[in-house]
Amino acid sequence: MKNLSFTVLAVFSLIGSFAQEKPTYELHAGMVYNFIKYIQWPNETEDGDFIVGVMGDDNLFDLLKTRYDGKPKGSKKYVIKKLASAGEAASCQVVYLGKSKNKEFEEIKNTTTGKPVLTITDGNGLGQKGSCINFKVIDGKLKFELNQATVGASNLKVSSQLSSMAIVI
Repeated sequence: MKNLSFTVLAVFSLIGSFAQEKPTYELHAGMVYNFIKYIQWPNETEDGDFIVGVMGDDNLFDLLKTRYDGKPKGSKKYVIKKLASAGEAASCQVVYLGKSKNKEFEEIKNTTTGKPVLTITDGNGLGQKGSCINFKVIDGKLKFELNQATVGASNLKVSSQLSSMAIVI
């Protein structure tokens, strides 16, 4: 367990230290993948697809598609999908909403409420408005907010290691 905690801390520390060198979408893609590792979905042991929907960031979509599409996630396989509308979010396990589509957040929230969908956003105040995880830059460093109420209402379980690195709201 100590090795797991150290690994999680090391990964997120490295991401923070490279913030100045890598494009934002690369940092977000790495963090999205790592978030998934430390969250448990209620239907995790069932076969099928693990769908990660992306809206509003083509670079992040392309990177996730190249790196993870078709790869295994337990008994499931990753499917990286570009979302054309907020209505498609309900069929995903993870939805990433980029800054250019922040106006779609309320509709995505309404579509996914009560479903085991991890919403990840990159917009001011979206953590308080109900996103599970929201990226935030503080003192030039990339951080993330974790909305425990939204995560709980989505029937998702977050590891204590991930919670300990988040700005919990």
